[in-house]
Amino acid sequence: MASGMTRLVGKVAIVTGAAQGIGRAIAMRLAQEGAQVAIADINDSGAIETAHEISSTGARALGLKLDVTSLDQALAAIEKVERELGPIDILVNNAGWDKVEPFVENTPETWERVIAINFRGPLNLCKAVIPGMQARGRGKIVTISSDAGRVGSTGEAVYAGCKAGLIGFSKTLARELARYNINVNVVCPGPTDTALLRSAMAQRPGVLAAMAKAIPMRRLGQPEDLAGAVAFFASSDSDYATGQVLSISGGLTMAG
Repeated sequence: MASGMTRLVGKVAIVTGAAQGIGRAIAMRLAQEGAQVAIADINDSGAIETAHEISSTGARALGLKLDVTSLDQALAAIEKVERELGPIDILVNNAGWDKVEPFVENTPETWERVIAINFRGPLNLCKAVIPGMQARGRGKIVTISSDAGRVGSTGEAVYAGCKAGLIGFSKTLARELARYNINVNVVCPGPTDTALLRSAMAQRPGVLAAMAKAIPMRRLGQPEDLAGAVAFFASSDSDYATGQVLSISGGLTMAG
């Protein structure tokens, strides 16, 4: 555990899509701040590897396989985490997927996959986690949306639609769950240097450099840039903040 970072001691967190990229950085940061962390990912070997890395620092972690598109798997994963680590205090909905291409070139099969992972996935995890949080009278839900959901993004029409949907879904949950002392907030990354982004842009040479040039801070985001914002929303420092949307984009997008 990093010195001086103890906001989450005694808390149990689950982070989806945490085998790599932004999810992995979030899981590592929550563990550094004292949380016990479950790393849930369809890439179970990657999830276990991340859990081992966290465990090597002295924190407690659990890696498990989870396909977020399945409500049954979500329910089973939550049951396993709570059996092994304890009641879940923090849910981070991070798992996502996209295929970058103009909407007219999208197939219905692509729509279904994008919607299932990016929108139905968080719905499934919330459905599995919220009843326990309500019963305990506490909880933090942080969902990773995207600036694509706030301002649109060429080649990401369905993805942007899902991410916008998560903002509306989260704001509504925040209203419904405030009486239970459950905070629901959203973090919107701008372009972030991950394997997923590099894969999506593999056939578009020069796009990443152009993205970086368009960002006022003149660089792509790093996964660690998002982790601090999530840790804030997961901690008691955000106890009076709910239904909020925070863009972490190096100044690329700014709310009016």
